[in-house]
Amino acid sequence: MTVVAATNQHYDLDPEIFARFLDPLRKYSSALFASDDDTLERAQRRKLAWVAEQLGITGGERILDAGCGWGALPLFMAEECGCRTVGISPAPRQHAYIRECVAARGLGALVHTEATSFEGYEPEPGAFDAVTLLGSVVHMDGLDEVFATIRRALRRGGSLYLSESCFRSEAIRRAFDERPGTDFIRHGIFGSGELRPLSELVAAAEGAGLSIRAVHDLTADYQRTIECWMANVRAASPALEQHGEGLTERLLRYLETANAGWGYTTKHYALVCRKSR
Repeated sequence: MTVVAATNQHYDLDPEIFARFLDPLRKYSSALFASDDDTLERAQRRKLAWVAEQLGITGGERILDAGCGWGALPLFMAEECGCRTVGISPAPRQHAYIRECVAARGLGALVHTEATSFEGYEPEPGAFDAVTLLGSVVHMDGLDEVFATIRRALRRGGSLYLSESCFRSEAIRRAFDERPGTDFIRHGIFGSGELRPLSELVAAAEGAGLSIRAVHDLTADYQRTIECWMANVRAASPALEQHGEGLTERLLRYLETANAGWGYTTKHYALVCRKSR
């Protein structure tokens, strides 16, 4: 089974499933909360604005989103910042959904998507001001090749924003890589995935010639994000079960397993890099 086919088993599910437990933007990665009474939708919009800030977006830039999901980042950057965005995903249903959103919002001149894996994508050299990977590098093989592609895609002075859940250390990875919970998420949900320690991502970025500008710990925000998703799954259980008996339990097991290790076995980091030469 190829990586594309494997990851599709989760991301190419009926988009209405994700509508039941994600925010209205259908952003499937960590939010950024500002207060105890913050809603998931506000926190997800804040996160996207924060990503734009980390990248130094001022308006009109060209952005490549590798692993674009349901289009939250490309659509937000186009609508809010006037950016020209390209989204990469191997899941056909995601592209169909994004096309509907683009047509409804009149963003055809700004948002484009390509149905392929990032490993199979060859960007025009220096064509992008920024590259983003929000929770997608976990599904990509060969970090050296991935970061080499990112570097080729970026213009000189361009920026990378990458956020990912990571094993807390290499020793923790060796201890927990084959535990039942890890194996369930890797194969039972996604079909393919490689959780890595932050040090491995930093080394690959530096090896590709990128400069590290910042590392942010978003673990607490992702834990709260998943708690919101679990509450939404429970509330939407009758509707979710119409998509398949046992879907509620399967989603909850996945989310509860993902949330169980924060701070002990796993962390969630945002890595910001620059192509300075």
